[in-house]
Amino acid sequence: MRIGTLKESYVADAALFDSRTQKSWLGAGLALLVVFPFMADDYWLYLACLVAINVASATGLNVLTGYTGLVSLGQAAFMGFGAYTVAILQARYGTPALLNLVAAGVVAMLAGLVVGIPSLRVKGLYLAIVTIAASFIAHFLFANFDFTGGTGGLSVQPASFFGLALDTSFRIYWLIVPVTLLMLLGAANLFRTRVGRAFIAIRDRDISAEVLGIPLLRYKLLSFGLSSFYAGVAGGLWAYFFRVVTPESFPLLMSIFFLAAIIVGGMGSILGGILGAVFMTMVPELLKFVFDLLPSTGHDMKVFLSPVRTVVFGLLIVGFLVFEPLGLAEVWRRIRRFFHLWPFRN
Repeated sequence: MRIGTLKESYVADAALFDSRTQKSWLGAGLALLVVFPFMADDYWLYLACLVAINVASATGLNVLTGYTGLVSLGQAAFMGFGAYTVAILQARYGTPALLNLVAAGVVAMLAGLVVGIPSLRVKGLYLAIVTIAASFIAHFLFANFDFTGGTGGLSVQPASFFGLALDTSFRIYWLIVPVTLLMLLGAANLFRTRVGRAFIAIRDRDISAEVLGIPLLRYKLLSFGLSSFYAGVAGGLWAYFFRVVTPESFPLLMSIFFLAAIIVGGMGSILGGILGAVFMTMVPELLKFVFDLLPSTGHDMKVFLSPVRTVVFGLLIVGFLVFEPLGLAEVWRRIRRFFHLWPFRN
């Protein structure tokens, strides 16, 4: 046991932050997030907003797949439901941005509950196929209804807050990042509750969980609903950020991206979802940097970037499954354990 971490009550033992050091790092991180937009240029602000959106969606998928053990390849489709909800509400009714985001989460949650119904009978690869089918159905709906704009999609007016249009990366940062932080806080607190522990019990052994009195259908549907709610809010943020929504904005590859993020980051860990989303979002940017350093060959290197990125995603998934199945979160835990004992480590 580390020095100074003795707990005298259950409340203290279940606290999110159990030491002054953790609270200090948290305060420093929040201060950095506040200062960052005043120091960064538009490119880094763009990446920060994109990372925050991906963190929110990956966290939702981690609730479903990492904590409940239900594989889903429909996260992008649920983001699409949220994005279209925001686009329609913003264009037709001009409702406040925060209300639109909540509505986006609710609509995606309802879609997730419908998709989650088969989860009582099927799981694993079969459930993944069900969610893939849901993705194709969602794409068909987005592309063939007039109120969704058809194949042309919808343009999204910028979000506004107290009359101020959030039409730049600097301004939209103050919407995307705080909402993502609230979602992370909610997910972290979820697994201190009865519901969160029920999710973990279902993941570890669903038959034993049912014997212990946990109604499987109710909690599996609740997990699907929460995961889809997170995806819907993330999709709403995505719509406000990119200002246009089309059926092609949320392909199956995006769902694979989020699955790769939680595998690389570490399933069943809030930190894993964060690290995985950050890492997988920055991989394409790193590839662009590498291609820029290569000598010019007369060909457009961007043509090769997309397939190379797909190959890299696949290699990362295989590599982490083989060499570090617990992901980047476990690597971080090992580093922390090393410094807990340093310099007295043998």
